[in-house]
Amino acid sequence: MVKPILLAAAAAISCVSVAQAETLSFTVLGQPAGSGKIAQDKEAPFFEALAQHSGLDVTVQYRPVDVAGIPDSDGLRVLRSGLFDIVSLRGPQVSRDEPTILGLDLVGLNTSFAAGKVHTEAFVDTVDARLQERFNAKLLGVWPAGPQVIFCKPEIGGLADLKGLKVRVGDQSAANFMAGLGATGVPMPFGEVQQALSRGVVDCAITGPASANSAGWPEAATTVLPLALQLAVNGYAINLDTWNKMSPDAQEKLQAAIDGLVSDIWAYSEELYEDAMRCNAGAEPCTQGKKYALKEVPVSEADIATVSAAVSGTSLPVWAKQCNAVYAGCEEEWRAKVGAKLGL
Repeated sequence: MVKPILLAAAAAISCVSVAQAETLSFTVLGQPAGSGKIAQDKEAPFFEALAQHSGLDVTVQYRPVDVAGIPDSDGLRVLRSGLFDIVSLRGPQVSRDEPTILGLDLVGLNTSFAAGKVHTEAFVDTVDARLQERFNAKLLGVWPAGPQVIFCKPEIGGLADLKGLKVRVGDQSAANFMAGLGATGVPMPFGEVQQALSRGVVDCAITGPASANSAGWPEAATTVLPLALQLAVNGYAINLDTWNKMSPDAQEKLQAAIDGLVSDIWAYSEELYEDAMRCNAGAEPCTQGKKYALKEVPVSEADIATVSAAVSGTSLPVWAKQCNAVYAGCEEEWRAKVGAKLGL
């Protein structure tokens, strides 16, 4: 009777070993293919080689959101549906579905990378809790596309010249800010902007210099006002059902890998901003992008003051009203976690 017992024990051990050999498969919805070098140089290579970066036994199907034919504003709905396991969220666009996300990057809040790190870290847990509750998704990390500046087809000399113009915006906070200047904020998918500028559908548009360079915006614009309104905070989130099926060890490895990617993007975004500003203006050194000949408008102290005052004067009050309407504790949490750092 010894042999059957030994065989049974061996079979049981074999089954345990198989169970422990966790094989994963993720579908990942990425940033638009034409949105710039962060997607091309950091995000896509990372997910395509996720096994190497994480130490997981994992296969990945990575598709840019525009290649998949999905509006970039639908990222949270895609997560909730389970259509993709991991989504590279376009923060400004998906904030229409979850207003707390906009609290990470109100106009005037993150006028530098250093400020952005402090303010996003302070509020990211609130956003994560909301995503888990409303969209069955866990937030894995957030990162900046880069300082959002203003590109215009007509020549402008400062913010005052935007009055009466149509300006493409990425989110409601920017739209409210434009309204305060007497301009009209026009929401528009990133991929449509270059043509809209060229045809005069919009007069100006807001994005990061590197993204504008990659998408050819300087071909349709004449002027750039390098005044940082926001950082365009994006993020990575995973469907909770997918996450909960993973072992604690696999969760830890995936989170560590995403943390590394996010940290890398923060540094790369700053590097790209400086280089793209030079490239767009036709200056040297220009190593990452294509050279253009945009006129770079000097930023006045008055315009800097206008953006700084936007947090308490425009972007916070309007956003808080909208956010409180769907989440009663929204403004209170923001003021305690972020506003306190600003002395509000």
